[in-house]
Amino acid sequence: MTSEKTTFDIMRHTLVPQHTIVSEEEAKELFKEYDLTTDQLPKILDTDSVAAFIEAKPGQIIKIVRKSHTAKRAVAYRFVVESNK
Repeated sequence: MTSEKTTFDIMRHTLVPQHTIVSEEEAKELFKEYDLTTDQLPKILDTDSVAAFIEAKPGQIIKIVRKSHTAKRAVAYRFVVESNK
């Protein structure tokens, strides 16, 4: 019996919405357009399965796009924070 590790692409699972790391320029536009600060965004840990998979680092922002029955598409943002492990 081998101890071969099976890899699974979490991003291909039907229940995982699209996650992308926001560029610095896009983040500045987001903050300006909505008059936001990073403290006002919901947080996501850098150890979150998807955050770790897309290699998001603390201080970055993740854009999450979900399918919506009413709006067709719902966009949310999360600020990546370091976990206490």
